[in-house]
Amino acid sequence: MKYKSAYVQAVVCELELRKDYAGGELIETVYFGGGTPSLLQSADFDVIFDAIRRYYDVSCEAEITLEANPDDITPAYLCALLSSPFNRISVGVQSFDDEDLRQLNRRHSSRQAIDAIRHCRDKGFVNLSIDLMYGLPDQTEERWERSLYEAVRLDVPHLSAYHLTYEKGTPIHRQMQAGIIRPVDEETSVRLFHTLINVLTQAGYLHYEISNFCKPDCFSRHNSAYWTGRKYIGIGPAAHSYDLHSRQWNVASLADYINGCFHRTPVVEKELLTMKELYNEYVITRLRTMWGISRADLHKTFGQEQADYFIRRADPYLRRKLLLETDGVVRISQKGMFVSDAILRALIL
Repeated sequence: MKYKSAYVQAVVCELELRKDYAGGELIETVYFGGGTPSLLQSADFDVIFDAIRRYYDVSCEAEITLEANPDDITPAYLCALLSSPFNRISVGVQSFDDEDLRQLNRRHSSRQAIDAIRHCRDKGFVNLSIDLMYGLPDQTEERWERSLYEAVRLDVPHLSAYHLTYEKGTPIHRQMQAGIIRPVDEETSVRLFHTLINVLTQAGYLHYEISNFCKPDCFSRHNSAYWTGRKYIGIGPAAHSYDLHSRQWNVASLADYINGCFHRTPVVEKELLTMKELYNEYVITRLRTMWGISRADLHKTFGQEQADYFIRRADPYLRRKLLLETDGVVRISQKGMFVSDAILRALIL
């Protein structure tokens, strides 16, 4: 990375400039994600962590996650991390099927993904998460099942599974437009999601968020903070932050990000959230989780009118058992998860 040293110093500068954003609150999770981690060495992490400890109050029990690709996870790389505060590693496996990985244009093989998980455990990193992807072109239930059973066999504590989306500008989107590949149909997508839920729940995983599964007490504390409406600070190019009232995000350009930090005027955009936007985000994020939405909390946060609106709109789905209510808490049922987008659209303003 040509600008690595300057980037690290810019991150340190932004950490200092943003120190008041947290309002003095205890930092309980730290997450190094995106493409950055694989480009940094242990000395770079040391510099960044020194700044985090200098400017923020970090819990001694904080969850500190490193996101990495399987081909970056070597015994040597993990040995270099042993002196760092990382206590959780999220591995971007995507699939344990080599054909799937070729379609996704991934650099690693299924063998490298399996080895990466074993290398982590060998070096003492046992709090692991993996990402898997389904809904790939021509993906069969059998291929998807094999990936899931491999994850179960490896006994990973946490798993996130996402349906493939064809983002404009990506190679796979261009292949779709050219007719080289075809997206799976809706019926197949539903079957694959059903397989996902069945295999993992039968293996003892909790389905605690629509796309996330974990062994008991192995929730992602970092992502759970997003889903339960906690404040967060994003550091680095294109990083987003949220303070319960507004959202802001850094410029995506690396050069502009570094230049702004060095001049102590980071390039950011900001939007104040209306009560409508806050309500919609509250409903969408919480209802995706097994913790659901408490009527009492909804009333306390948004008032009687919005609480009445929510229950009025939820009532048809409660009667059809697509939503369930227990002790004043509304949750999406397993049946409802298959039509969760439609339910959420009906409940927001």
